[in-house]
Amino acid sequence: MKSKRIYLVVFLAFLAIVSCDPNRVYEEYVEIPLHVWDVDNKPVFRPYISDTVASHNIYIDIRNGSGYSYRNLYIFISTTSPTGQWVCDTIDCILADKRGKWYGSGWGDIHELRLPYKQNIRFPVSGYYSFEYEQAMRTEHLKGVYDIGLRIEKVQTSETER
Repeated sequence: MKSKRIYLVVFLAFLAIVSCDPNRVYEEYVEIPLHVWDVDNKPVFRPYISDTVASHNIYIDIRNGSGYSYRNLYIFISTTSPTGQWVCDTIDCILADKRGKWYGSGWGDIHELRLPYKQNIRFPVSGYYSFEYEQAMRTEHLKGVYDIGLRIEKVQTSETER
């Protein structure tokens, strides 16, 4: 019975933390199987965007292990709008400094980093957008990538603009 209470408290604390993020429009992670990101594994995120007036920030979330062999991670991001317009960006995600110290936060072997992808953008139409990630490193089997994610949030407006 005591363990059920602990689980309930942890669950309620999680809900409180998650619900206290009013600017978040979308956030999702995809786990990389066996922590090896194969070049053929192309995670797709499909957020529904309804607000075409507010500005948004888009972030790339990366969780990697200490055994990741590089300072950076190149990603191709293909974005498709609800109208079918398509654009592909090449993003160089810098994960560590020149001495090998990981950026972001970490615990144990896992390091987490949120990188800005697009800032202060407005989505032109409402609907489902598609963001496809493809690892663009020069290896087919990229070891040490645990999860990859996408976060979209509304840009906070100051009190004077309201």
